[in-house]
Amino acid sequence: MQEVPDLIACEGCDALYRRVRLRRREVARCPRCGTELERNWGKLHERMLPYTVASLILFAIANLFPIVEIEVQGLHSQTTLVGAVMALTQGGMSEVGVLVLATTILFPLVQLCILFYLLVPIRAQGMRPAGFDILVRAMQTLRPWGMIEVFLLGVLVAIVKLSGMARVLPGAALWAFMGLTVLLTVVLAFDPKAFWSVVFAHEKGAGP
Repeated sequence: MQEVPDLIACEGCDALYRRVRLRRREVARCPRCGTELERNWGKLHERMLPYTVASLILFAIANLFPIVEIEVQGLHSQTTLVGAVMALTQGGMSEVGVLVLATTILFPLVQLCILFYLLVPIRAQGMRPAGFDILVRAMQTLRPWGMIEVFLLGVLVAIVKLSGMARVLPGAALWAFMGLTVLLTVVLAFDPKAFWSVVFAHEKGAGP
């Protein structure tokens, strides 16, 4: 049987090119439209698992502990992110509450869980787990919808404005959100499409 050439299609103009071996950190671009065709991530995927585990730990802290504590005339008030979502819903802003819930809790958590599920068997055995293709596409779809950094910016702006009227004490969750924002920047910079290259490389290396 004749061997089918290893081809790659440009997402920008649908041109077909023969895949070439890239050096570490090298990027291949379409000469016609400039769209990135493929990138050699080096050994970055091997560091994604500890980054993902650390992100999940910070995510749990950020959602279980209070974000800030406000003291006004001897009265104390504190809330978690889930509490803030419930307050928005009960205050007649259910649409905003659902948006905050989805973009700061649901979508980032789903992405981290998918990453963990994919990385464990790939790191351990170089094999793709069940539902690999569906989950990689799901990650690609969810990437623009995780907005923890936007939420963090809003919290910091609110703290600055409230500091003139009340005593505002940052909670453990606020520090966790700061660390989580940095880690997510690293973790989510890893293009989900690169999983295909990693898996193919392992499969070729294990082949006859």
